[in-house]
Amino acid sequence: MIDFDVVRSPHSWLLLLLGLALYAYRRTRSRGHSESASSSTPIVEEKKIIPEYSEDAYYQIEPLTDFDLDHTEPEKLRPFKPKYYLTMAIQNITPSELVAMDKTYASRVALRKHLLQTRQQDVLAYTSDPRIAPAVREFYDWIMGVYLPRRFPTLFTLTEKGLRNHVTSETITISPTDIEEALRLLGENIDDDFLFLMPDPAPSSCDTSTTATTQAPPSQGPYRLQAFITLFPSGFRTLYKLGLTLSDIHGPVPHYKPVLEKSMDRFFASLPTGKVIKRHNWGVTRTRELLLLGGTHLSGEEGDVRDAREGGLDEGGKADEEQQEEEHIDINETVVRCERQTLHRLPRSRAIVFAFKTYQYGLKELRDEGMGHEIADAIEGLGKGNAPGMTRYKSAVVWGRHVCRFLRGEGEGREGG
Repeated sequence: MIDFDVVRSPHSWLLLLLGLALYAYRRTRSRGHSESASSSTPIVEEKKIIPEYSEDAYYQIEPLTDFDLDHTEPEKLRPFKPKYYLTMAIQNITPSELVAMDKTYASRVALRKHLLQTRQQDVLAYTSDPRIAPAVREFYDWIMGVYLPRRFPTLFTLTEKGLRNHVTSETITISPTDIEEALRLLGENIDDDFLFLMPDPAPSSCDTSTTATTQAPPSQGPYRLQAFITLFPSGFRTLYKLGLTLSDIHGPVPHYKPVLEKSMDRFFASLPTGKVIKRHNWGVTRTRELLLLGGTHLSGEEGDVRDAREGGLDEGGKADEEQQEEEHIDINETVVRCERQTLHRLPRSRAIVFAFKTYQYGLKELRDEGMGHEIADAIEGLGKGNAPGMTRYKSAVVWGRHVCRFLRGEGEGREGG
């Protein structure tokens, strides 16, 4: 109850008014601060955070809107070390960087089409595994319907009839009739070779269904090659590798089993969707032919000698020729051959796609560039690292001394053959 006697005092009235004023000021200040804070904060749509390795990340393709194919030089790969070590030597790249394009594209795809017309039995095949057709189709849908038109909008455009290739002036179907057509169209329109690998089903389960998770299955068998389109193999018949496990595919590679096998198996099993890796490989071939089905390795691998006898593109691979082979080397035709290799996992089928793009560099070009001594050191270093058998495997016992002398300028060699 209010004491009116106290309120009648002038001083009391003054105190009451001051109190009411202070209360009103605090309420107004508090309300104003709240309104100011809310009005000064812009209302923005919450941006979705995409995990670095996920199916969503696989679809985040950065476009090259000003890409000029005619003036884009081929990459200069220079993966040479003074000692050769058998390692994975991988680099992380983004899904956007999966395919490299350059001014050789038109001539390369013309050659690829010709080889598919004349040598399809050597360069395209697949197994009867029921999982592989959906896996190839998954990759085909993504690279033709998403990747190429987004990454290279000046070269590829989606239309009602399919994907328009502005370089070849052809329209590529978005709905191939079967796995063979899908592989063929990949080979005819992309200057990369593709190999599809899938793990054996886990022994404890008969269920071969796939999921859309981004993590690798907790238990699985070894990875096997289930399909391929390889028009530019470097000295092997991919057909002989079809259906083999990673270990068997790399069986002829010296020291693979003790040095690299376990780490390769672990890497394949744990590779997440959205992660793309790149590595480089190199060798020397005595021909500029891009389709090499044999003769570049002295490994005793099944088919090397047989390929030579059947009229393969290179007559190497026979041990009894090693001592006389140097006099047949043509420096103008001998090249350093490098591969830009990539590896990634498909989101739904869980298949792993191994791809490679082949580059060739003439010996004179490399020597004039100032790389002669470095490459000669790398050739001599093939037997100095953790896989000394590489000197023979890469046939350096045949051409090594002659090529090194030329690269170091110690002798011009027989440039005319």
